[in-house]
Amino acid sequence: MSETGTLALVGGGEWQEGCSFDAELLKASNGDEVLVLPTAAAYERPERAVEEATRWFEGLGATVVGLDVLHRSDAEDEAKAAAVRAAPFVYLSGGSSLHLRSVLKDSLVWDALVAAWQHGAVVAGSSAGAMVLTDPMVDPRGGAFTVGLGLVSQLAIVANHDSWSPEKAHRTLELAPAGLPVVGIDERTAVIRAKDGGWRSAGAGGVTVFVDGRESSLDALPR
Repeated sequence: MSETGTLALVGGGEWQEGCSFDAELLKASNGDEVLVLPTAAAYERPERAVEEATRWFEGLGATVVGLDVLHRSDAEDEAKAAAVRAAPFVYLSGGSSLHLRSVLKDSLVWDALVAAWQHGAVVAGSSAGAMVLTDPMVDPRGGAFTVGLGLVSQLAIVANHDSWSPEKAHRTLELAPAGLPVVGIDERTAVIRAKDGGWRSAGAGGVTVFVDGRESSLDALPR
């Protein structure tokens, strides 16, 4: 993969104490504004996600702009796509990964997000927002695999890994395609891909990488 912007895959519990990496992401964006897409929270009071982000990033000296891409028609709106394309830092909130995927897949807003990242913007996703950015994606309903949006391919994320049931974890690892890195990310924790393709973890919790059912390291992730 060629050099892009910074990517942060957050395990959930976003915008609260312990998410020290957000200050680093702001610095990497060379800006002081974060564009929040509460798409995954469309049926869970999306305005609350924007309010939480606003409080958090104000404490870091930045402002938040919420962009209501809640339904498919929003994702095909030229003005909303232009806002995403121009943003230095785009953050996808948690919620429903399946709704998020259905809204964004093959849309103008998704194309704009990919273009922004490819031109150096920071992109972050938490929980559902992180899981959907990879392909394949872990299906939250049972832990099997389904199609993701594929900003990064040949990688799968298990968000909220510290509360993932042993049964679902076992099923996910059993069903994982051979050689696929599956990364369990705890809440308030991020796996961050730098512009040069290198990966690291940051935040309050832990990160566990599995390949073929065995623990591995971040070196197994695609560059």
